[in-house]
Amino acid sequence: MKSYFLRWLKAAGIRALKTVAQTAVATIGTTSVLSEVNWKIVISSAVLAGILSMLTSVAGLPEVEE
Repeated sequence: MKSYFLRWLKAAGIRALKTVAQTAVATIGTTSVLSEVNWKIVISSAVLAGILSMLTSVAGLPEVEE
């Protein structure tokens, strides 16, 4: 069981990290000039996306077999 949890945690963490990066890139990409980026919104959106990704992973990950 411990081994399964560690594999799940690693897979879910990788997915969440990718989601955080994609959300940050998309949020930054909505501004026309880098100096106009609202970093509070970028960070809060990216963190929220990461949390939602982890919660979604609770339903199961195809990468992790039971």
